[in-house]
Amino acid sequence: MKWSDSLDIALALLDAHPDVDPQYVRYTDMHDWICALEEFDDEPQNSNEKILEAIQMQWIAEQD
Repeated sequence: MKWSDSLDIALALLDAHPDVDPQYVRYTDMHDWICALEEFDDEPQNSNEKILEAIQMQWIAEQD
């Protein structure tokens, strides 16, 4: 997965952190969790707030 795969990342985060409410996750924590995903294969420094926000929105949508 790359940073541009927001839906795939959101689904992986949902599986990895099922008891977490993504609405309250700090971007720094989410960044760390994404980089720790086994399927994630991109450069950590290639993310930004816009990318993390898109992932968070997908995660919230999928949790509902």
